[in-house]
Amino acid sequence: MLSAQQNDLITRIGPGSPAGLLMRRYWQPAALVDELSGNRPVKPVRLFGENLVMFKDENGKYGLLERHCPHRGADLAFGRLEDGGLRCAFHGWLFDVNGKCLETPAEPTGSPLCANVRQTAYPVVERSGILWTYMGAGEPPAMPHLDCFVAPGSHTFAFKGLIGCNWLQALEVGIDPSHTSFLHRFFEDDDPAKGYGKQFRDKTLDSDMTMTQIMREYTQPEIEVEQTDYGMRVVTRRRINAEKSHIRLTNLLFPNAFIIPMSSEMTISQWHVPVDDTHNYWYAIFTSFGKAVDKDEMRRQRLELYELPDYVSRKNRSNDYGFDPHEQEHETYTGMGADINVHDQWAVESQGIVQDRTREHLGYADKAIIAYRRILRDAIAKAAEGEKPLMVLDEASAAKITGPAAVDGIGPSDDWQGYWKSAESRRRKASSWANGH
Repeated sequence: MLSAQQNDLITRIGPGSPAGLLMRRYWQPAALVDELSGNRPVKPVRLFGENLVMFKDENGKYGLLERHCPHRGADLAFGRLEDGGLRCAFHGWLFDVNGKCLETPAEPTGSPLCANVRQTAYPVVERSGILWTYMGAGEPPAMPHLDCFVAPGSHTFAFKGLIGCNWLQALEVGIDPSHTSFLHRFFEDDDPAKGYGKQFRDKTLDSDMTMTQIMREYTQPEIEVEQTDYGMRVVTRRRINAEKSHIRLTNLLFPNAFIIPMSSEMTISQWHVPVDDTHNYWYAIFTSFGKAVDKDEMRRQRLELYELPDYVSRKNRSNDYGFDPHEQEHETYTGMGADINVHDQWAVESQGIVQDRTREHLGYADKAIIAYRRILRDAIAKAAEGEKPLMVLDEASAAKITGPAAVDGIGPSDDWQGYWKSAESRRRKASSWANGH
């Protein structure tokens, strides 16, 4: 367990906080591209405890500004898109995507006021259906050459969802190998052919067993944790018999993402991004190594489950996550439906808005979480001392961060390392785009 001071250190992310200073050293998701695709591409954004506004100007450039006009504090989220920027509806002050004040129209001709005003602005780049921003000091780092970033746009799909708790407890679910045998247990297996776009609904590699069957029947995994140049590799083995094991390879991408296998053809790269200390968004990029992603179908599936404009799960704390005791007895372990994101949301929100880690008792199954917290504390200390923490990359080092492998399959019990490497190699060779990455 942690002390209260240690818990605050790794969870609080507001301006000036140690973890906040660290997390601002990285590109972070700020919005989906879809959210700015309408007739008026202006969207209020709350990120790392800051109130901001995202917009796309008439030339197609994205900007992220402090939300309140520096003149008299009016809300720029209600501004007008015109004349090369975002114009405040109160007095007409105009700002470009870099925060430069272009006009103060009510001032006398020749007034120097405009030249002396600059609004807080953060750079924005578009990658794989997500708009990313850098909120730290100095030049932004290079972005790693992950599969989800180098795959063609036809083979990726992005979505997000709001969670009502601190970012860290939400992230830690992704590096918790044992919870899937319980929290995501289904008592009957669907036809894998009908499971497109749904996690744990496919067959595993090299087997006719479904993922749900394996998770349900083998509940005591052996867990290996390996620190890497991108964060951590987590290998989970569930022994089926003396010769064969289920092998699941997942990754912690430092500081606040994980990469996991979704199916035999897809991976999920998922970031948990603080809105503030008590809320976070998960942003997921689904990457296909087979055929192009059916974006319309994946969007349709998820919009049945999430309400716009804030991407709030229709099953949530206000309606007990759709809990059905009959379902819990006969169909699912939780009684909360088939969407595993709802299961995760219940689990982490029920811990409290900021989990009190002074009360927890960790065991063998939590070894990846223990290892990650050590890496996180070390990086916070380095950032506070002005050193370069893990994954703050230059162009040369970013080009070396590729993949990483994310595998789910049946292999030999005595050669799990050899198995996941060969399985990953086969998938890449069969891919229309990943061969050579």
